[in-house]
Amino acid sequence: MKLDQIVLTPDEIPRKWYNIVPDIPGGLPPPKEPEDGESRMEALKRRMVAECLKQEMSTSSWIEIPDEVRELYVHAGRPRPLYRARRLEQKIGLKKVRIYYKREDLSPTGSHKVNTAIPQAYYAMKEGKKTLVTETGAGQWGTALSYAASMLGLTTVVFWVRAVYDWKPERRILMQLYGSRVYASPSDQTAFGRTLLSKDPKHPGSLGIAVSEGLEYTDLGPDRVYCLGSVLNHVLTHQSIIGLEAIKQFESIDDSPDLVIGCLGGGSNFGGIALPFLGEVLKKKRECEFLAAQSDAAPNLVKGEYRYDFGDTAGHTPLMKM
Repeated sequence: MKLDQIVLTPDEIPRKWYNIVPDIPGGLPPPKEPEDGESRMEALKRRMVAECLKQEMSTSSWIEIPDEVRELYVHAGRPRPLYRARRLEQKIGLKKVRIYYKREDLSPTGSHKVNTAIPQAYYAMKEGKKTLVTETGAGQWGTALSYAASMLGLTTVVFWVRAVYDWKPERRILMQLYGSRVYASPSDQTAFGRTLLSKDPKHPGSLGIAVSEGLEYTDLGPDRVYCLGSVLNHVLTHQSIIGLEAIKQFESIDDSPDLVIGCLGGGSNFGGIALPFLGEVLKKKRECEFLAAQSDAAPNLVKGEYRYDFGDTAGHTPLMKM
């Protein structure tokens, strides 16, 4: 029988996440404060998990994964298998090309988002927080954080873009089964949401609005903390578990990819698989190319304007280059 499933044992789960930021030539543009209003960086310190903010600004290439998080990863089905797509190769007539795919869809909630939800929930619990607050767009992140919170005895409040909230009742039920409170955003739970609803009771919402509501709601109680599922450095660091496992799996079969492909929206899926390989490329340890696939409906990689902006509609966050 040909070996088309490459697996690792639980003991082989990486013990450190990879943070690519220190290895990026020239570094990344730092966040900036807007010209008016309170310090957004100080506000983030009140609202977000302290350990996650520490990792966000870390200058270390490797960040230790707590043993408790590695155990939770095992409960969530890590390490995940790498598969050789041999029949696909045959179907499309490839003779010298090998295709492999990493099975992040085997997560309990169906996506890679659990990889950062678990450590964020763990660090929040260690810091004495009781309620995790977040936003979600398609619903995968809200579901992942709800799952992670339920594993650690925490509750979750999710602000979900209204247009999708109305579209996916089954996923809303799944979040609620994990013990979450889920609100269509804009909602009546925040001043910002109520202002928008007063102007348009059927406002479809947006991810930026949901982020604003989540941040405002977090301020209403000292035991609340805000968690974000994509975009930020600490999120991509946690997601590096995907690529780090893949590197080990390729080594175990004495193979190596020439091209790493992933879908890119907020960046954590593509970054999770690609950045550990890219780090080795930057260090001249391997040769590899990368391809980010993106929806033509929102092609920000090729048609977006790269500039400083707020990460939410109400302007609660620092200005970030994006």
